[in-house]
Amino acid sequence: MSAVSLDHVGLCTDAPRALWDRYERLGFTLTPVARQSGPRGPGAPPERLATGNRCAMLRQGYVELLGIIDPALFDNGLSRFIAGYRGLHILAFGIEDAEAELPRLRRAGFDIPGVAPLQRPVDDSAPEGPLARFSRLPMPDAPEGRLQLIQHHTPELIWQERWMDHANRAVALEAAILVVEDPAESGARLSRLTGGVLEPDPAGGFALPFREGRLRILPPDALESVLPGVSAPTLPFIAGYVLRTDDGNAAARALLAGMETREAPDGLMVPPELAGGAALVFAA
Repeated sequence: MSAVSLDHVGLCTDAPRALWDRYERLGFTLTPVARQSGPRGPGAPPERLATGNRCAMLRQGYVELLGIIDPALFDNGLSRFIAGYRGLHILAFGIEDAEAELPRLRRAGFDIPGVAPLQRPVDDSAPEGPLARFSRLPMPDAPEGRLQLIQHHTPELIWQERWMDHANRAVALEAAILVVEDPAESGARLSRLTGGVLEPDPAGGFALPFREGRLRILPPDALESVLPGVSAPTLPFIAGYVLRTDDGNAAARALLAGMETREAPDGLMVPPELAGGAALVFAA
């Protein structure tokens, strides 16, 4: 058993509406606002959380735009991440059976008390409508951010055709880029979490490939070569991500004309200051 995909990446903010507006200007069709609910711990009843999201759903994977909507409620640790920087803090790896993965993780040395359920309405304006449901297995106390395995119980509710047609023609989450002081140490832990096998990355460090997508785990001195002009505010740092388009980047280049984009080895890069704190690369 192991993770089969880079399921999604998540940007976190305390100013969600500004982030959502920014991504719509970058050519994404976003899902409706959805408030989250979940228990604080194993056996606890689900409760309304401080957080809500909108997502850019792709044919493969998705981008979550998660923010604190009601600071008076429990935010499940999100404010701690945001205190470091606004940007990418979530890496989620897709699995097929959370309950079956739990024994493997415990044998691998992870102190995980149990499967953490999460649910949210598909559309916050219709709270009596269907609920999207997930099972999560978070890596406890991961210094890199909120790293988790995730099983979708209702994929048909969030991967809907009406939300997968983007003006920028993005269709797939290809990669996430994690910068750490010691790629071997972080890579080994992530390999144990996902069940994946590390490979050397051409830029230095390592890569974790999945059936869909991959995670690059790089040293600080490799960041400039992969994401030109991007610097790490702190380490570890989830520096950026790559989305494949289905038209050779023609629509993205036309849409972003006039913005301060850059050329990166993988394609057209929107710098962090224009993409919510993380570099966004459109790859042909």
